[in-house]
Amino acid sequence: MSAFEEHIEVKGARVHNLKNIDVTIPREQLVVITGLSGSGKSSLAFDTIYAEGQRRYIETFSAYARQFLGGLERPDVDKIDGLSPVIAIEQKTTSKSPRSTVGTITEIYDFLRLLFARASDAYSYNTGEKMVSYSDEQIKALITESYEGKRINILAPVIRSRKGHYRELFEQIAKQGFVKVRTDGEIKDLVKGMKLDRYKTHDIEIVIDRLKIDASADNDKRLTETINTAMYHGDDVLMILDQDTQEARYFSRNLMCPSSGISYPNPEPNNFSFNSPKGACPKCNGIGRLYQVNEKKIVPDDTLSIKNGALAPHGPQKNSWIFKQLEVIGQRFNFDLNTPYKDIPEEAKQMILYGGNEKFSIQSKTLGVTRDYKIDFEGVAKFIESQYHNSDSTSLKRWAKEYMDKVVCDECEGSRLRKESLYFKVNGLSIADLAHKDIVDLSQWFADLHNHLSDKQLKISEEIIKEIKARLQFLLDVGLDYLSLNRSSKSLSGGEAQRIRLATQIGSQLVGVLYILDEPSIGLHQRDNEKLINSLVSLRDIGNSVIVVEHDKDMIERADYVIDIGPKAGKHGGEIISIGTPEELKTHHTLTADYLNGCKQIEIPKKRRKGNGKSIELKGCTGNNLKNVSVTFPLGKMIGVTGVSGSGKSTLINETLYPIMNAHYFNGVKKPMPYKSIKGLEHIDKVIDINQSPIGRTPRSNPATYTGTFSEIRSLFAKVPEAMIRGYKPGRFSFNVKGGRCETCQGGGLRVIEMNFLPDVYVECETCQGKRFNRETLEIRYKGKSISDVLNMTINEAVDFFEHIPKIHKKLKTIQDVGLGYITLGQQSTTLSGGEAQRIKLATELSKRDTGNTFYILDEPTTGLHFEDIRVLMLVLNKLVDKGNTVLIIEHNLDVIKTVDHIIDVGYEGGKGGGQIIAEGTPEEIIKNKKSHTARFLKKELE
Repeated sequence: MSAFEEHIEVKGARVHNLKNIDVTIPREQLVVITGLSGSGKSSLAFDTIYAEGQRRYIETFSAYARQFLGGLERPDVDKIDGLSPVIAIEQKTTSKSPRSTVGTITEIYDFLRLLFARASDAYSYNTGEKMVSYSDEQIKALITESYEGKRINILAPVIRSRKGHYRELFEQIAKQGFVKVRTDGEIKDLVKGMKLDRYKTHDIEIVIDRLKIDASADNDKRLTETINTAMYHGDDVLMILDQDTQEARYFSRNLMCPSSGISYPNPEPNNFSFNSPKGACPKCNGIGRLYQVNEKKIVPDDTLSIKNGALAPHGPQKNSWIFKQLEVIGQRFNFDLNTPYKDIPEEAKQMILYGGNEKFSIQSKTLGVTRDYKIDFEGVAKFIESQYHNSDSTSLKRWAKEYMDKVVCDECEGSRLRKESLYFKVNGLSIADLAHKDIVDLSQWFADLHNHLSDKQLKISEEIIKEIKARLQFLLDVGLDYLSLNRSSKSLSGGEAQRIRLATQIGSQLVGVLYILDEPSIGLHQRDNEKLINSLVSLRDIGNSVIVVEHDKDMIERADYVIDIGPKAGKHGGEIISIGTPEELKTHHTLTADYLNGCKQIEIPKKRRKGNGKSIELKGCTGNNLKNVSVTFPLGKMIGVTGVSGSGKSTLINETLYPIMNAHYFNGVKKPMPYKSIKGLEHIDKVIDINQSPIGRTPRSNPATYTGTFSEIRSLFAKVPEAMIRGYKPGRFSFNVKGGRCETCQGGGLRVIEMNFLPDVYVECETCQGKRFNRETLEIRYKGKSISDVLNMTINEAVDFFEHIPKIHKKLKTIQDVGLGYITLGQQSTTLSGGEAQRIKLATELSKRDTGNTFYILDEPTTGLHFEDIRVLMLVLNKLVDKGNTVLIIEHNLDVIKTVDHIIDVGYEGGKGGGQIIAEGTPEEIIKNKKSHTARFLKKELE
């Protein structure tokens, strides 16, 4: 290789906060880019190297094709040499569609569908017997053999268990020259005007021929023709009726049940797809869950009368058609609208909820005349359902949802597939059974499968099984053994989604590619970290270059080459402060090196807090993989919930504890996972949940708008005497509405110049010079600064500037406390790094008034944070706990775990091997537990 080909050379990178840096990155090595959150790591890896790789790829298309793709901006860099095709594996790329599952993303489900379409056995859903299918020759041979010397009727089934009078059908059959039919087990002659009872279910077969079976040539020819005719009219199914015993037997070219005669179409891959009408459950359309009206929500209090608002969707009595109909129903069933709902007859309740159509007469006692009434009422529940399914209005759908629950579809029981598809089996299991298994169990099942298949099935499925096994192995290699194929991709954490994509990439076995990964170790327990690093090493070993943006100590130490960006974050970062092997990095005196060497560390507290003696007790949790778990959360402490990925931490906290607390304090509507009881909620007065969902990423969103500070600042500017004289309201100082903003750029500060075949160019707006507001608005000044000057201040400057305005100062101080003093108030959210966005969200929640009795839940708050950022974050959280609040953190990061007061360790493994509490207590007590994986790693940290 020439020197040029051995390196990727980046010259003059100036994207975001990068300060015109030059860097040489070795190819076919595992390279880690590290540094403080916001120092410019992602700007170098994603916004420079990946963006340029993407742009060069799109440049290879014709100008015609490029206009449809939309041009990609050229990153602000002088040149990049030695770049190979780039694949980025980021955290935010999973589909939020309810139809996307782990199986569909990894394509394993597609191979399973192929396996079931080609090598499965079908069974009858009526009798459980194995389905059979015959060729015409086999059918003829079977009839000759079974009915030798007997008289038989050969019939073609046309109607099976359906209502109707079928007059037209009988006329049609007669026109085709047939003279007899068998209806509901009785053979009749066809007569003109013949019809059946339209309200009963019927079976109808055409009598094609009646003959005695013998071995003559004439008989053979006649039987062949009769079979063809019967198959034609009976849709590939015929029925043989023994004239003596009246026993029926079915034969079919398709798959068919020998006893009941039901037949399935021959299987195709899309018969097993829940995204195809051929395979999806018709009731829930392949989603597995559906909204169903909950009668308790319609009538929350059955002691009320209808007049006083027993029916929640309609409220108290009004002068409307619905209440007039309800009065008529009352007359029919002898109650009035003042009767408490619980005393209304059951039949009347059914009509109120599900509607009815009937006429009745009532004799007036005073006048002695009879009056006729007509009820034509849709029903409250039916109306809600029709609004939800048929209305185009979002607000009406939202209204209907208030009275509905999301329940598992009762027809497919959550399997998403139609009934027939679930009765195709391989080694006794259906495709839904396999999709339900954990990856680790599925892998074992496939390893043993060849012992249970016939030679023919083995030959057909050999290649498919090989492909499935390889893909399952890649998922196991990245530590995802606890997932199942039917797990919705919506419910995956950022780290899990990224590792699935990584497994898919390893599976593709490409060579000579540059992979860029964004913190793949998020959400991964130390135990599985080794597996992940080995996967990346194997990617490198087959001839790829791997660049990882990462803060994890193990990953940095296993890298071939480390680039440290700093020295600080934001405008104080963007420089390369150290470059070389991990050993060389440790000799430099950078923040990262100090933490790796142990010169600096996150201190372990001298003593653990005792708490306030109160606690919340949660008993009998059984959601997902939890095995009847009961747990106590001591209040007034910092609690860490740990355990390997997939052990049930999120189910216990985010899906059970938080929805219960949210419903109790704020009437939240999310339904918690099943549990028996909870005690101690009276000891705290509010709950705040800080999860991983990203903050608004539009160019118009910024830290000031997200935290709510900007509203206060605008109100402050509106109170300046000059603004009051001019009659300006707070809206005048918004860059999102007409009035105060610059109309040339519509408050964006930038103008887009379209360049047709080249990427759009953004230039500073010439009218406002990028200040976003018009001249009149900018004339209003507070302490000599205009609204635009305030947006350009850093948080550190703004904290001093607004020192005497408590409302604004408090929010800004919290942003400063979480270590974001360097960002500007008006910085676009799109330019914030993942760690910065996470902390702005954190600051917004932390700036809400804590009552000294608040319960904070944080889900992996160290996402995207460097060792130093974690130290700053822990200071903020410790202050909260010192005031008497309780902070619960779900976390894998040992620097956090070693500083908490109380650990709840969930395990033992992920998936169905998890769901139990292994250990509870202080970190010092936990490390004595021999079975806990967390204890093993924590012990090294505490020594």
